[in-house]
Amino acid sequence: MATLLLVLVCTAGASAAQRARDAAFHSIALGGTLHFEVYLPADYSTSGLHYPVVYFLHGLPTGPAGYRGVGFVENALDGLDREAILVAPQGARSGDTDPEYLDRGPRRRWETAITGELPRIVDARFRTIAARRGRALVGLSAGGYGAMHLGLAHLGEFSVVEAWSGYFHPTDPTGTRPLDLGSARDNDRADVHRQATRVLAQLHALPTLIAFYVGKRDSRFAAENELLNRELTREHVQHVFRLYQGGHDQSLWGRHAPAWLALALAHLAPAR
Repeated sequence: MATLLLVLVCTAGASAAQRARDAAFHSIALGGTLHFEVYLPADYSTSGLHYPVVYFLHGLPTGPAGYRGVGFVENALDGLDREAILVAPQGARSGDTDPEYLDRGPRRRWETAITGELPRIVDARFRTIAARRGRALVGLSAGGYGAMHLGLAHLGEFSVVEAWSGYFHPTDPTGTRPLDLGSARDNDRADVHRQATRVLAQLHALPTLIAFYVGKRDSRFAAENELLNRELTREHVQHVFRLYQGGHDQSLWGRHAPAWLALALAHLAPAR
């Protein structure tokens, strides 16, 4: 198997030069480069501590630089008492703008790249708490779907799973129609509602924060969020669900980012 290579380049901007880094490695799963942004705690260079990691999945469809639009998450993280490393991976490339964080075939194995390869790279290069108790998977919109699907599929790797204005079955780029993955088996595997039923024993056995929210005026995704809440409640799966004033927009996400990051960090091991 080819060796995974890491390339780090500091981003421009004096205020962020030592803390925000644009990183990349050669992904075998994608047959090419996977970029990701890393945002380090303020005292990272001097503390000697190992930190929990929040993996943040951006929305889709988007271009290859969509992973860089996480400034509001970085700002929210800076205002919290507990520190963590933020990692925002690329979820789309030129010509592949809406892969839905799924394994879609050769050179399009996004799930494998993000849940398998990426944590290995991050743990090897940075001072992380390299264990389940030190990893959260959080996502926004399509990234919320990605976080919930990938988190449930890899419960042994992540102890916190949050979806912000997400949905729970793969959709086409408009977010209004289900995405046909080519077979009943693949469609079933990618459907979070069915997936949650399959992993009930793990959810009851492993201490996991499952949390999600949506805006009341989110005409595409509010009903499905409420449905998942009812399904998890019926199966006695502990979770957090909130229905907020607002739609599917940046003002909602920016307003609630501090509280939901604080919730995630409260369920992760602290820096040590």
